[in-house]
Amino acid sequence: MPAFSYFDNLEPDSPDAEIWRFLPFEFFEDLMANEELHFTRADRFRQDDQEGIPPENYIRHVIGLRRYDPTDETTLNHHIGCLAQDSEWYFVVCWQVFHGETFEMWKKFGEHGVAICSTYARLKMCLHGMLDRTHLGLMRYGEDRLYQIGKYNTLQFVNTKRKEYESEQEVRAIVECPDPFDGQNRHFDVSNVPHRRPLDENRRHGWVREFKRRRIDVKALLTGIVISPFADGNALQKAEQWAEVRKHEYAVRRSVLAIG
Repeated sequence: MPAFSYFDNLEPDSPDAEIWRFLPFEFFEDLMANEELHFTRADRFRQDDQEGIPPENYIRHVIGLRRYDPTDETTLNHHIGCLAQDSEWYFVVCWQVFHGETFEMWKKFGEHGVAICSTYARLKMCLHGMLDRTHLGLMRYGEDRLYQIGKYNTLQFVNTKRKEYESEQEVRAIVECPDPFDGQNRHFDVSNVPHRRPLDENRRHGWVREFKRRRIDVKALLTGIVISPFADGNALQKAEQWAEVRKHEYAVRRSVLAIG
C-alpha cells in the first residue's frame, strides 16, 4: 500500500529534500541490528504538548458549543475524550527537514547519539508497500490554520502542533492501526460521565502496544550518519563498524558543531 497524503497535507518543495532523524545511540544500534523503524503511538507524545487534541475554543467553534454552559461543557469533555482515544490509532516516526545543525536539536533528541540522514523521497519509497495505511507529510504549526479550514479530523490534529515548535520543521511518517474492538467509551466513568482522557479503570486492550515496528530497507533509506557533538569518543568508530558490516556506502562523520 502506498504512503498517502491526508487532505490537508504538505510536502517539501523537492522530493529530494534532506531529512534527519536524531536518535539516542542505542536506538541507532537497534535500527541497524533489526532493520526496523520504530513508530510510537501518538498519545505517548502528549505531555506538555496537546498531541492530537486541538484547542478547546476550536472544538467549541466547530461543534457549536457555548462556554460555561454545563451541558455544552460536558459535551466538550466528551469530544476531547474521544479525540484522546482516536489518537491511539496512529503510530508516528519523526524526522526533520534539514536546514543546518543546531545544539538545540541535538540536546533535545539525540544528545549522545546520532542523526541518520535521508531524503523525503527515500523515506516515502521505504514506506511504500507496507500492509498498513501509511501517511507522510510535513507537520503544520499554529491554530490559525485550523480556523481557516474549519475541519474536524483526528489525523489533521495529529499533524498540527503549536506555533512555538515550528523551528523543529518536523516530517511525520504515520502508520494507521485502529483497534477494531475499541468502542471509544473508555473516557466514561461508572456514572456515565465523560472525562477528557480514558480512565485507568477502563484499560485499552492488551494488544494495543505503545509502539509498532516495521521492517524496512535501511540501506536504501540512509544517505549518511552524523555523530552528536556531545557523543563519547567511541561513537564514531561504532557507527562506522555498523555501516561497514551492513555494507552501507555513505559518509559517517562527526557533527560540524563538534569541538576539537
